Order: sequence, then C-alpha cells, then structure tokens
Amino acid sequence: MSILIINIKELIQVRDHNVTIVKGEDMKILPTIKNAYLIIEHDTIVEYGSMSDYIDYEVDEVIDAKGKMVLPAWCDSHTHIVYAGDRSQEFVDRINGLSYEEIAQRGGGILNSAEVLQNTSEEDLYQQSLKRLNRVMKLGTGAIEIKSGYGLTVDAELKMLRVIKRLKKESLALIKTTLLAAHAVPKEFKDHKEKFVDRVISEMIPQVGQAKLADYIDVFCEKGYFDLEDTERILQAGAAYGLIPKIHVNQFNAFGGVALAVKYKALSVDHLEEMRPEDIDALKDSNTMPVALPSCSYFISIPYTPARQIIDAGLPLAIASDYNPGTTPSGNMNFVVSTACIKLRMTPEEAINAATINGAYAMGISNQYGSICRGKKANLIITKEIESYNNLPYAFGDNLIDTVILSGKILD
Repeated sequence: MSILIINIKELIQVRDHNVTIVKGEDMKILPTIKNAYLIIEHDTIVEYGSMSDYIDYEVDEVIDAKGKMVLPAWCDSHTHIVYAGDRSQEFVDRINGLSYEEIAQRGGGILNSAEVLQNTSEEDLYQQSLKRLNRVMKLGTGAIEIKSGYGLTVDAELKMLRVIKRLKKESLALIKTTLLAAHAVPKEFKDHKEKFVDRVISEMIPQVGQAKLADYIDVFCEKGYFDLEDTERILQAGAAYGLIPKIHVNQFNAFGGVALAVKYKALSVDHLEEMRPEDIDALKDSNTMPVALPSCSYFISIPYTPARQIIDAGLPLAIASDYNPGTTPSGNMNFVVSTACIKLRMTPEEAINAATINGAYAMGISNQYGSICRGKKANLIITKEIESYNNLPYAFGDNLIDTVILSGKILD
C-alpha cells in the first residue's frame, strides 16, 4: 500500500542524512519543512519535500494534512508494560505518607507485582498487556522496549518473555525485549541474595539466551536491591549470550553504577535522578545513552533527572515513559515530552529529539526509526490542527494526535 500526505503544515524531524544520535547543543536543533508532502511505499518513507516541488505521484491513499504537523512516532525505550493487575492501593499508601522504600519493605512494590503475575495465566497476561500496548500506540508510540522483571522465578520470567515475543509478532509497533531478572530479591531469598544472583546467572540467563527471548539485559543497580558486584556478575553472564546491557542506575542513590555500565558498553543508563560529576565524566567519550524518566519522578515525587547538566555537558539524552504498575502507570509519551519541558527544563526541540532519534538509539534502532529520512520506516504521527510543535508539550493535558501510521499502515 502507498500513502501520500499532502499540505503538511510542518514536517518535523527531517534528516536528509541518517542521523542516529543527537548530542549537546545539537539537541536544540529540530529540522523541519513547512508546507510539505511525504510519500510512503509499503512500510518505508520513500520521498518528501516542499509542496512547491511536488510532482504528481500515483498512490493508493491520499491524506490531506492541512493545518497539521507530521513527525516521527515516539520511541519509548524503557517500559515494563507486561504486568498483571495494578498497584492502585500503593498509590493511596503514598498519598498517606509511605515512601517507595517503606512500601517495598512491607511486601509491596515489585514483590507484590511478582506474586500477582506468578498467579496469572499466560493468556490473561497477554490480553492485559495487549490492551496497554494498543493504548500507547494510539497515543503515538511506534517503537517500544519491554522488560521482564515481574516474574522473579525462572518459569514466570520465561512466561513474561513469551508474552513479549507474541506481542512482537502481532503488533505493528517495533518491540525490543530486555531481560530484567534482577529486578528485586524474592522473599525466599531475602537473607540470601547471592543465591538468587546465582540462580539468575546459572538458570535464567542461559535459558533466555539459548531461546533468544531477549535483546538486552538489565539490572536494578540500587541500594537494597543489587550492588555493583551483583551487577557486574550478571552483566558478564549476559555478555556470554550476546545480551547488551541497559541498566537501571542512580534512581535513589549514586554509587558507581554509571561507570560500571559504561565499562560493559551499556546501550543506555536509565533513571539518573541522582547524578554526581563523576557520573557525567563517565558518560563522556562513551556510546552509552543517558535516559530520563520524568513521569516516574512526577508520580512518586522524587527528584528529576538533571537534564540541563547532562545536555550542557555535551551529552545526548533520551526520555522514556517507564510504564509500570507501581511508579509510572502510564505510557503516554506526549505527557513525557511535556514533563521533560516543564520539569527538566528541556526545550521542545530537545524533548522531541529525546523522544524520537535518541529514544530510538537507546533501543538500538535509530538507523531505521526516529526521524523523517528516505529509507526509514514509516512510523508517523499526524497531529490535529495546531499552531506550532510547541503546542505538543505546552498543551500537556490534551491529546493533539489525529492519526498514527505504523509500518506504513494507518491505525484504526
């Protein structure tokens, strides 16, 4: 199928050459073409330009985007969208004064989600997760990373990963999979964490690696969860199966996790609410993408990632939703872009770059996704009629999306 979009008020994130990462000052630059057209063949962007240069082209469908903007679909590089049930009671507990750590110590948090998931059938888990995935796709997410981590047993982790594999096969969104076996220490290993790490290394990673159920490996490197030694052991075991690191670090404490992730050539380091000068230095001259999760900070009232410090140091930055049942029960990337501007003091240009090209980089897919470029995949958002792309973060409570196109197909 071929699609022609005409009279586009502004075509956003146009890259004549395939840019795969944007850093520092360059994040303030967002190339656009006003009064533009764009042509899709099958699942690929084949041509675009100014309407004044348009030559008649035979297509199956024409979309008139008068007054509307077109930009790449969001690339959400950090989610936990496969889970069972919810944790709305913990939301109330936090309102009543309990901290994230206190809830976890009482058996809530990740352990709560793990218990529910272990007792949920694979089909039920798939159906719950599919609804969430379809919801975020309609909100403009065209590529998404999904982690395991609410299983905490070999069988339950494999169940999660099989569900992700099924979503990957049946969805128009591009999905990348991350093994997050070391998300929390199960109750039965409370006083024997090293035995759980041994199980992750000797059982979970080999089974996942042999079955090719994951692209990446993750660890919740945090005080009270997994320390630097645990993290290093797990990353070494994952490397034997070609699993590239994407690490949770510096959410509540900064104690060397960023440098360790860089040492093991992590594709991304995610959260970074607590940052030291040495963490910034560790990221310089690396290929590791810092990822901020601003809606998590918003929801559980913790500090925000110091985006200005990171970008002004010449580094890149991506933003992602962290969609999960406990700390960010929303995958709305439009809100993430708004929150990045409002709370992280990022410009609209920086936030859009962070949610498109750099988000794609943090999933290892920016050679095919994240910008308007000939030969890239046709994952696009067509907005409603708006004055400027500044309206996307400015009107933070509005849904300004009119149409989503994924893999060259218009979503119903």
